[in-house]
Amino acid sequence: MLRLSLYAISSAVLASCATSTAPAPEAQGWTYPASKTVTQVDTYHGVEIQDPYRWLEELDAPDTRAWIEAQNQLSGEYLAKIPARDAIRARLTELWNYERYGLPNKEGGKYFITRNDGLQNQSVLYVMDRLDGEARVLLDPNTLSSDGTVALSGTAVSPDGKYLAYGTSSGGSDWQEWRVRDIATGQDLPDKLSWVKFSGAAWNKDGSGFYYSRYDEPTGENKLKALNENQQVWFHRVGTAQSEDVLVYRRPDQPKWGFGADVSDDGRYLTLNVWQGTDERNRFFYKDLSTPDAPVVELIAELEAAFNFVGNDGTRFYFHTNLQAPRYRLIAIDIARPERANWQEVIAESDATLQQVEWVGGQFVAEYLRDARSEVRRFGRDGKTLGDIALPGLGTASGFSGKPEDQETFYSFTSFTVPTDIYRYDFSTGQSTLFRRPTVAFDGSQYETTQVFYTSADGTRVPMFITARKGTPRDASQPTLLYAYGGFNIPVTPSYSVPVATWLDRGGIYAVANIRGGGEYGQAWHQAAVKTQRQKAFDDFIAAAEFLIAERYTSAEHLAIHGRSNGGLLTAAVLLQRPELYAAAVPGVGVLDMLRFNRFTIGWAWESDYGSPQNPAEFQALRAYSPLHNVKPGVEYPATLITTGDHDDRVYPAHSFKFTAALQAAAATGGPILTRIETRGGHGAGKPTSMQIDEWTDVLSFLGKHTGTAP
Repeated sequence: MLRLSLYAISSAVLASCATSTAPAPEAQGWTYPASKTVTQVDTYHGVEIQDPYRWLEELDAPDTRAWIEAQNQLSGEYLAKIPARDAIRARLTELWNYERYGLPNKEGGKYFITRNDGLQNQSVLYVMDRLDGEARVLLDPNTLSSDGTVALSGTAVSPDGKYLAYGTSSGGSDWQEWRVRDIATGQDLPDKLSWVKFSGAAWNKDGSGFYYSRYDEPTGENKLKALNENQQVWFHRVGTAQSEDVLVYRRPDQPKWGFGADVSDDGRYLTLNVWQGTDERNRFFYKDLSTPDAPVVELIAELEAAFNFVGNDGTRFYFHTNLQAPRYRLIAIDIARPERANWQEVIAESDATLQQVEWVGGQFVAEYLRDARSEVRRFGRDGKTLGDIALPGLGTASGFSGKPEDQETFYSFTSFTVPTDIYRYDFSTGQSTLFRRPTVAFDGSQYETTQVFYTSADGTRVPMFITARKGTPRDASQPTLLYAYGGFNIPVTPSYSVPVATWLDRGGIYAVANIRGGGEYGQAWHQAAVKTQRQKAFDDFIAAAEFLIAERYTSAEHLAIHGRSNGGLLTAAVLLQRPELYAAAVPGVGVLDMLRFNRFTIGWAWESDYGSPQNPAEFQALRAYSPLHNVKPGVEYPATLITTGDHDDRVYPAHSFKFTAALQAAAATGGPILTRIETRGGHGAGKPTSMQIDEWTDVLSFLGKHTGTAP
């Protein structure tokens, strides 16, 4: 999630039913749909803030639906007239039409793997008795809806390989429904679990049932808008109704706590990763399942550092942590002697960021990031190095899951120009073999990725990947798309993308800036751009644009910026702060009203990164960059396409609606200012292939028109 409201605004709120309809603004011949205004004033720490488009927060109100229809009609007519549109759609369709696989997962003596034949809306889950055996369809999500908008959101196979617990989401929502399927027959049992969100399923050792986390059913008319609080852990026994589920753990005194439930590989312990918003720090509790009515033990009771449970060797619990190690290390805590004086370091912090550790094959597989690209090392249970797992180049490796007794694991490798390959690693030989390699209609050998380092406003050295066709001249004329995320400790690493391949294929340059706020260099890199320091992320992104222009990769007339979710906030903020730097901007599903983000769904959880409007100092910082509150009339803003989905219950779509209305109302010259609102579309996860092709046809057509890619 955006990696996943503290309390209601306590300031006086002046609300009025009075409305007015401003004349539709015109810019360069544009007539935008009229957006009425209301008299709505909120007071924060003595400061009055107008919110004239508050009415757009009511998604299903007739006025809002009419506004959505009018905006989509305007943008649809504009985009349909772009000459390159048909060619872009054809190329996207051609490039998307390739066979791709997920990582195999072994459970109960069987292998489970997802496969998409190319243009299927959703990938299909298969089961095999042997790795080289015949695959049979276990679950085809494409049969669950006519338009492909019901997606598989999670799976868990019982230890005996008898049952599949699987979650689905509809229309892009984060809400899930979980069911149970008999693997032998392929038939569903009557089990149905509702109001599940931010949860998987963790089977107990005998396969009789599983643990999961859920919320109470939201109240009120708009359930997509309701705050998500008071998550609880439940146990579901196979073959019973949800009403018979057993409550395992809840904390009504801590409504902001969430619980990631899992069962240790030996089946003895229920582990609870206790998260609080999107804070990288967490608590950790456990319950001994071998003892009836055993209490939940608060092993890590304070919010001090990140403690990511890796696995256990009896009572010895391993944690990937940034405790006294900003770039992370691995420690061991014996729960029989849990005092801190007895904690042991297993893998020390290094000069690379230890991103993840897997306890598999009787050893630790450690995934590192060095300047945002992958390195993989192996360690014994005593922490002694066993060597590296060689990777085929500059890119991103992920996977390496399994059980301590497994003799194999699987991992993927990808880069900006190489689609995802899947490898099998054999612990007995120490060798990787290629398991699946897709065949695509894109020749990655014609392109090259280089990594550069540039200097931000405060002197910080920031890395950036630049991918372009070999021999591309540095004459400042190249259409360039700049992307970043910069938040929630999430690193942006090289990966293959059909839209990016299409952009490259049409002569564009693609740049990814690894700005502060992300997790590329561990805790310090993340914390450098949170709360009152958020502007540093924006400064880093602006400096990336200035570097690309100064080094003659491109010019302001050919440079576009794009980001999604937190990256949508980033894109909107910098297009307002430095509009002269960009020819076009596409902020996608962005957090754009920084004074009300914590009032919707899971938005309160983001205060760990953004801060809270209820804190005076943090309010001042939020107000200073909040896109909705920093639109200025009379400014020539770049051509902007704001994208969202009307079912987005991660970043509530009213963020994009209100920002669109404000930007259109301020339009002078420049533009156009358009929005594209996907109906039955959410934040992005599970979006069907056909819908992705539609969206990217529009986005790339828009970007190409305003940056000058090939007609």
